[in-house]
Amino acid sequence: MQTLKQSMAGITEREDFSYALRNFLDRFYSEPCVEQLQDEPVLLTEILQDDGLADAYLASAAALLCQKHNLPQPAWVDRECRIKKIPWFAAKSPNLKAILLQESPAAFRVRNIFVSANALSRA
Repeated sequence: MQTLKQSMAGITEREDFSYALRNFLDRFYSEPCVEQLQDEPVLLTEILQDDGLADAYLASAAALLCQKHNLPQPAWVDRECRIKKIPWFAAKSPNLKAILLQESPAAFRVRNIFVSANALSRA
């Protein structure tokens, strides 16, 4: 069982982050357990130079996974450094932004990230 922390170790590029997160989600969905989310992943802000997007996204994802699977939420997801300072939208179009404002899961909205309702879905 690889944890979220282990999955994010060694990330050096945004593409690595996306790939690692998708792989983690695949493993998590096959056998959801709180141990996979318990340890805090390394902060990636300085590495990815993304103004905290990856860090807030990981906290949002972990919080949502805990909520959906009735797992206790780890304390690290509520750290101030895991909240995006400036709102980020997964779309550029004003019309799509309006949709994301409505459908983004609360676990993402509280961290200033606006994504589709199925942002963590895997095929």
